[in-house]
Amino acid sequence: MFTIEHEFDSTVITLVDEGKTPLQEDIVVNAFSECVTVEQMDPRTDQLMRLTLSHEQVRDLAAALDLPEGIYRLVEDDEDEDD
Repeated sequence: MFTIEHEFDSTVITLVDEGKTPLQEDIVVNAFSECVTVEQMDPRTDQLMRLTLSHEQVRDLAAALDLPEGIYRLVEDDEDEDD
């Protein structure tokens, strides 16, 4: 299950683990104009763990989920190029 909320300066997506036990803590994704943060509470240390990703890293992660093992570089199409 997940929720999506639009805040003043970001879009907040919360991922709730509903799978088989043991369940993981909720993951909160904050999409800002300059970066994306991924947060999850670590129950062992009782501390919030945070990763900060650029939008390019998020794009690469999304692409990587559907690709086989290997090394890749995404290249954007040049829209000004005449074919």
